[in-house]
Amino acid sequence: MWLVDYMTKNKGNNKVGSCGSVTSSSNGNVAVSASLEHRNVPIVAPYGVMYNPPENSKSVILDVAGTYMCLGVVSPFFELEPGELKLESKGGASIVLKNDGTVLINGKVYGE
Repeated sequence: MWLVDYMTKNKGNNKVGSCGSVTSSSNGNVAVSASLEHRNVPIVAPYGVMYNPPENSKSVILDVAGTYMCLGVVSPFFELEPGELKLESKGGASIVLKNDGTVLINGKVYGE
């Protein structure tokens, strides 16, 4: 993965990556308080996935060629099998794609 390669090559550079707390989030950018306060940091996500992390989320930021990027937030533990996926909003709405082909929407099973 390019990220692991990048961080390995730059491990002597203490500015490569850090973890901090989201202090604000809007319009695809976050402010993160880590060893420094980082503002207007763009959020990096897979194509088609957009989100604004809530305040106080633990965020991972990375310095790539002098530009900081938010790689995401640290997810709370949730019991998933390898290969399963969960999407969840701050308000509690959720979708879980299960390995057996079923889909859970807010806990209701579909596709049995």
